[in-house]
Amino acid sequence: MDAPIHSFAELFQQLGLPDDPQSIDQFITSHSPLKNETKLVDAPFWSESQRAFLKESILEDGDWAVPFDQLNEALRRPKK
Repeated sequence: MDAPIHSFAELFQQLGLPDDPQSIDQFITSHSPLKNETKLVDAPFWSESQRAFLKESILEDGDWAVPFDQLNEALRRPKK
């Protein structure tokens, strides 16, 4: 059976963050660019519960892998 595919907005929901496009964009803008040497899970802006969810997602490399990778990439883009 295939693992469920979650959307980028669903990742924000799971993290307890606003998931509308404007809020997602604002979150990414306010927290980027994340330094290359900083792992996404070690970023200073996560709560302990958010960090735990992200760590679990990485270890399982399951159905949250794609939106997790999208978030990681989005937070590392240089500001325009």
